[in-house]
Amino acid sequence: MKSTIVTESPEETISLGERIATSLRKGDVVSLIGELGSGKTTLIQGICKGLGVKGYVTSPTFVLVNIYQGRVPVYHLDLFRLRGLQELEGIGYEDYLYGEGIALIEWGEKMRELLPPTYIEIQLKRLAPDRREVIIKGLTSKDRFPPLIKN
Repeated sequence: MKSTIVTESPEETISLGERIATSLRKGDVVSLIGELGSGKTTLIQGICKGLGVKGYVTSPTFVLVNIYQGRVPVYHLDLFRLRGLQELEGIGYEDYLYGEGIALIEWGEKMRELLPPTYIEIQLKRLAPDRREVIIKGLTSKDRFPPLIKN
Protein backbone atom coordinates (compact mmCIF):
# COMPACT_ATOMS: atom_id res chain seq x y z
CA MET A 1 0.00 0.00 0.00
CA LYS A 2 1.23 3.50 -0.80
CA SER A 3 -0.20 6.82 0.42
CA THR A 4 0.78 10.29 -0.77
CA ILE A 5 -0.08 13.21 1.49
CA VAL A 6 0.79 16.90 1.13
CA THR A 7 1.24 19.00 4.25
CA GLU A 8 1.10 22.79 4.09
CA SER A 9 2.92 23.69 7.33
CA PRO A 10 5.18 22.25 10.02
CA GLU A 11 2.08 21.93 12.21
CA GLU A 12 0.37 19.78 9.56
CA THR A 13 3.51 17.64 9.28
CA ILE A 14 3.49 17.13 13.06
CA SER A 15 -0.22 16.31 12.93
CA LEU A 16 0.44 13.71 10.21
CA GLY A 17 3.13 12.22 12.46
CA GLU A 18 0.60 11.94 15.27
CA ARG A 19 -1.81 10.12 12.93
CA ILE A 20 0.94 7.73 11.86
CA ALA A 21 1.75 7.05 15.53
CA THR A 22 -1.77 5.82 16.24
CA SER A 23 -1.14 2.88 13.92
CA LEU A 24 2.42 1.97 14.92
CA ARG A 25 3.09 -1.09 17.03
CA LYS A 26 5.94 -2.42 19.09
CA GLY A 27 8.56 -3.80 16.72
CA ASP A 28 7.80 -1.46 13.80
CA VAL A 29 10.74 0.02 11.92
CA VAL A 30 10.19 3.29 10.02
CA SER A 31 12.81 4.47 7.52
CA LEU A 32 12.58 8.17 6.64
CA ILE A 33 14.17 9.37 3.42
CA GLY A 34 14.53 12.91 2.11
CA GLU A 35 17.04 15.65 1.55
CA LEU A 36 18.26 17.95 4.29
CA GLY A 37 15.37 20.20 5.36
CA SER A 38 12.65 17.97 3.93
CA GLY A 39 10.87 17.56 7.28
CA LYS A 40 12.10 14.20 8.59
CA THR A 41 12.73 15.46 12.13
CA THR A 42 9.46 17.42 12.18
CA LEU A 43 7.51 14.31 11.19
CA ILE A 44 9.35 12.30 13.86
CA GLN A 45 8.44 14.96 16.44
CA GLY A 46 4.80 14.34 15.57
CA ILE A 47 5.19 10.57 15.70
CA CYS A 48 6.85 10.83 19.11
CA LYS A 49 4.12 13.16 20.35
CA GLY A 50 1.52 10.65 19.19
CA LEU A 51 3.41 7.87 20.99
CA GLY A 52 3.23 9.80 24.26
CA VAL A 53 6.83 10.99 24.41
CA LYS A 54 7.14 13.94 26.79
CA GLY A 55 9.66 16.71 26.21
CA TYR A 56 11.41 18.01 23.13
CA VAL A 57 12.51 15.57 20.43
CA THR A 58 15.73 16.48 18.65
CA SER A 59 17.68 14.77 15.94
CA PRO A 60 20.56 12.67 17.33
CA THR A 61 22.93 13.77 14.56
CA PHE A 62 26.11 13.54 16.63
CA VAL A 63 25.28 10.49 18.77
CA LEU A 64 23.41 8.40 16.15
CA VAL A 65 20.55 7.42 18.49
CA ASN A 66 18.24 8.97 21.08
CA ILE A 67 15.92 6.81 23.13
CA TYR A 68 12.60 8.24 24.28
CA GLN A 69 9.98 6.67 26.51
CA GLY A 70 6.38 6.84 25.34
CA ARG A 71 3.72 4.13 25.31
CA VAL A 72 6.65 1.99 24.09
CA PRO A 73 10.35 2.86 23.82
CA VAL A 74 11.12 4.98 20.75
CA TYR A 75 14.55 4.58 19.13
CA HIS A 76 15.35 7.64 17.00
CA LEU A 77 18.38 7.07 14.78
CA ASP A 78 19.90 9.75 12.56
CA LEU A 79 22.36 8.37 10.03
CA PHE A 80 23.25 11.67 8.33
CA ARG A 81 26.87 11.55 9.53
CA LEU A 82 27.21 7.76 9.26
CA ARG A 83 30.56 6.92 7.65
CA GLY A 84 29.97 3.19 7.28
CA LEU A 85 27.80 0.32 8.40
CA GLN A 86 30.47 -0.77 10.90
CA GLU A 87 29.50 2.26 13.02
CA LEU A 88 26.03 0.76 13.38
CA GLU A 89 27.48 -2.51 14.61
CA GLY A 90 29.33 -0.50 17.26
CA ILE A 91 26.08 0.87 18.68
CA GLY A 92 24.23 -2.46 18.54
CA TYR A 93 21.68 -1.47 15.89
CA GLU A 94 19.96 -4.87 16.16
CA ASP A 95 18.75 -3.92 19.65
CA TYR A 96 16.88 -0.97 18.12
CA LEU A 97 15.53 -2.69 15.00
CA TYR A 98 14.47 -5.84 16.83
CA GLY A 99 13.91 -4.39 20.29
CA GLU A 100 10.92 -3.73 22.50
CA GLY A 101 10.00 -0.42 20.88
CA ILE A 102 9.58 1.42 17.61
CA ALA A 103 12.60 2.43 15.50
CA LEU A 104 12.47 5.73 13.58
CA ILE A 105 15.45 6.08 11.24
CA GLU A 106 16.39 9.33 9.50
CA TRP A 107 18.44 8.73 6.34
CA GLY A 108 17.29 5.10 6.49
CA GLU A 109 18.49 4.44 2.95
CA LYS A 110 22.05 4.35 4.35
CA MET A 111 21.25 1.06 6.06
CA ARG A 112 18.65 -0.38 3.68
CA GLU A 113 20.39 -3.77 3.48
CA LEU A 114 20.26 -4.09 7.28
CA LEU A 115 16.56 -3.28 7.63
CA PRO A 116 14.14 -6.10 8.45
CA PRO A 117 12.18 -7.65 5.57
CA THR A 118 9.08 -5.66 6.50
CA TYR A 119 9.46 -2.00 7.35
CA ILE A 120 7.65 1.25 6.67
CA GLU A 121 9.34 3.73 4.34
CA ILE A 122 8.43 7.40 4.39
CA GLN A 123 9.83 9.66 1.67
CA LEU A 124 9.62 13.41 2.23
CA LYS A 125 10.06 16.04 -0.45
CA ARG A 126 10.16 19.80 0.04
CA LEU A 127 7.76 21.41 -2.46
CA ALA A 128 7.89 24.97 -1.03
CA PRO A 129 9.20 26.57 2.17
CA ASP A 130 6.46 24.99 4.33
CA ARG A 131 4.90 22.51 1.89
CA ARG A 132 5.93 18.84 1.95
CA GLU A 133 4.98 15.79 -0.07
CA VAL A 134 4.99 12.69 2.12
CA ILE A 135 4.92 9.27 0.47
CA ILE A 136 4.32 6.35 2.81
CA LYS A 137 5.09 2.81 1.63
CA GLY A 138 4.94 -0.54 3.31
CA LEU A 139 1.71 -0.10 5.21
CA THR A 140 0.20 -3.41 4.30
CA SER A 141 -3.09 -3.34 6.18
CA LYS A 142 -5.91 -0.87 5.49
CA ASP A 143 -7.42 -1.92 8.81
CA ARG A 144 -4.25 -0.96 10.65
CA PHE A 145 -3.59 2.38 8.94
CA PRO A 146 -6.96 3.99 8.06
CA PRO A 147 -6.22 7.36 9.76
CA LEU A 148 -3.58 8.11 7.09
CA ILE A 149 -6.03 8.20 4.21
CA LYS A 150 -7.53 11.64 4.84
CA ASN A 151 -6.65 13.73 1.78
